[in-house]
Amino acid sequence: MEKVTVRLKERSYDICIGGNMLKAVGSRLSSLGATRVSVISNPMVFKLYGKAVLNSIARSGFDASSVIIPDGERYKNLKTIENIYGELLRKRLDRKSALIALGGGVIGDITGFAASTYMRGIDSIQIPTTLLAQVDSSVGGKTGVNHRLGKNMIGTFYQPRLVWIDIDTLKTLPKRELLAGLAEVIKYGVISDAKLFRFLEDNTEKILGLDKKALGYIIRRSCEIKADVVSKDEREAGLRAILNY
Repeated sequence: MEKVTVRLKERSYDICIGGNMLKAVGSRLSSLGATRVSVISNPMVFKLYGKAVLNSIARSGFDASSVIIPDGERYKNLKTIENIYGELLRKRLDRKSALIALGGGVIGDITGFAASTYMRGIDSIQIPTTLLAQVDSSVGGKTGVNHRLGKNMIGTFYQPRLVWIDIDTLKTLPKRELLAGLAEVIKYGVISDAKLFRFLEDNTEKILGLDKKALGYIIRRSCEIKADVVSKDEREAGLRAILNY
């Protein structure tokens, strides 16, 4: 496992990257102080990885539950958030509870927003399962939902307590989604790191073939670049705009 730290003083947190990580997430959560944990996911991702995450959490002594929401950008709205609040209240999650986002960028944005507003803010943990979410949306604390008049118009800056990246989840990712994430990695090379850009040129086949060493390098380096930018400009007052390319 490799670790990258987003340095924001008392709100600093780690991005942990490696293979076969889902079964170990429960032991890491023990240090965060939560009592109850609820996993937010969609049907497809939860079917693939939900059991592994819930079992790991339960083995570490947490009261574990799940909230499954429909898949897709069109469900990234306040109605979905209201439904999540209802489920959390029925499950009696309190201010010492935590939410885990298990999925891609939509799940991460929704879960982060729900965590930032439920009982005025509870802990959130990101477990991104797409390359795009692993190198971008799970890191940096931007949360939000869409409004009929604009995308991501309602949201908060709310940093997670932990980002837990399991490279093995990319094995079930459609090639189109892998390429979408790779485009984001190319952006990091262009704006910040010529060495990373050359690595992408020289190792395209390995990356598309899901070589763990190659994937681990590009994910870690992308997270390092984003962590550095976010640490300097958390709320996009200036420098962070470079991440929008």
